[in-house]
Amino acid sequence: MLLSNETWTAIKLTAELATVTTFFLMAIGTPIALWLSRSKTYGKEIVASIISIPLVLPPTVLGFYLLVFLGPNGPGGFIAPWFGMDKFAFTFEGLVIGSVIYSMPFVVQPIRNSFEAMGRRPMEVAATLRASPWKAFWKVALPIASPGFMTAAVLGFAHTVGEFGVVQMIGGNLPGKTAVISTTIMSYVEAGQMHEANVLSIIMVIFSFCIILTVSLLQKFMQARTL
Repeated sequence: MLLSNETWTAIKLTAELATVTTFFLMAIGTPIALWLSRSKTYGKEIVASIISIPLVLPPTVLGFYLLVFLGPNGPGGFIAPWFGMDKFAFTFEGLVIGSVIYSMPFVVQPIRNSFEAMGRRPMEVAATLRASPWKAFWKVALPIASPGFMTAAVLGFAHTVGEFGVVQMIGGNLPGKTAVISTTIMSYVEAGQMHEANVLSIIMVIFSFCIILTVSLLQKFMQARTL
């Protein structure tokens, strides 16, 4: 089963997008999840609801507003020159920004659940042993909540790989620049290249199965640790 250069480029770009996006998701989502699990303010549920909007909002709606936001006439057009660009829309960087926002709830929620299941006791014990908050987090909280982090990373990566509406709206499906697997499949179908579309679709089916299996095994692992 030979793959064309266009297909390989789409696979490579998708892997790069998912990897970079997952890195930012974990870096941004972890402190948010920690705050949501520890804060006693009523406003935290408002923040949680805002983060969860992509779960119910049609991807094209979110993609449209991100396109306006990241376009030359939006805030993104004002910020982009700081990075040597005229806009973020229709760029790889724009895809990363959109993917982070779109996949954020899939990362924040598992990590938050892990912190809430852990409770406050381990961190309090670490504090009584004169461990700094930073050290207590890395030596105590992170190992205990590690299954949640692994689940979050897997879901964040997988969701980025499979997204279509947002990347189509922001990226425009530019070959070699913003054309990822999902949008490339659509291009193949529109061009009548059914064999190429079938090959990429099979790859996505296999990938999806592996992700579901991985998440299931992680959940089993988490349950075993709590027994």
